[in-house]
Amino acid sequence: MRVAGLIRIVAFIFTLVALWVFLRSYISFSRKTIRLPRWLGVPSKEIRTPKTKCGLSKPCLDNFFAFKISSGAANVVGPSMCFENEIIMSPVRNNVGRGLNIALVNGTTGQVLRKGSFDMYSGEPKLLMNFLEEIPDSTLVLVASYDDPGTKMNDKIRMIFSNMGSSYANQLGFRDSWVFLGAKDLKNKSPFEQFLKNNPETNKYEGWPELLELEGCVPRKVF
Repeated sequence: MRVAGLIRIVAFIFTLVALWVFLRSYISFSRKTIRLPRWLGVPSKEIRTPKTKCGLSKPCLDNFFAFKISSGAANVVGPSMCFENEIIMSPVRNNVGRGLNIALVNGTTGQVLRKGSFDMYSGEPKLLMNFLEEIPDSTLVLVASYDDPGTKMNDKIRMIFSNMGSSYANQLGFRDSWVFLGAKDLKNKSPFEQFLKNNPETNKYEGWPELLELEGCVPRKVF
């Protein structure tokens, strides 16, 4: 009887020790899983970065508008424009076309006024001239090329874009890539412009240079 009782006591103590080890290991494991949210693909709050308008690399200050403009890729993917976190022109919206794609935005309120695409290969340049000449004062002008923006470009159109602050309108030619943000009767050259010449030796695509992407914060015109 004494041996049997001793065995029961040892077995009881062993059970208690095993249960204690199990509970300690389980609690420790549970704490570790709670502290590793990456396992679920959810970043911890400490490393989350705030979202910016139009996906800009950094947020804009007050009294500035956020924008992003992408030119077309060859003659396959059309251009896109985002202004104040709204996609205003893109292939998805089905409002872009070959040539020059232009959006007009009120420089004070940020309201989109007009949008249009103008075929600069086989279209009528007079349509573009009329559009540009009717732009009201204090208007921001967003431009993105697609396929060919320069074949039908004439001196008058180049001068209008130059007066909006463009540094490259005079050079724009067949199948060049161009993105630009200027304003009606801008006194200085715009800092928001990118240009790539169509060059068979450097083109990323067979007959076209690579697409361009322009982003930034443009100051609101306050009266």
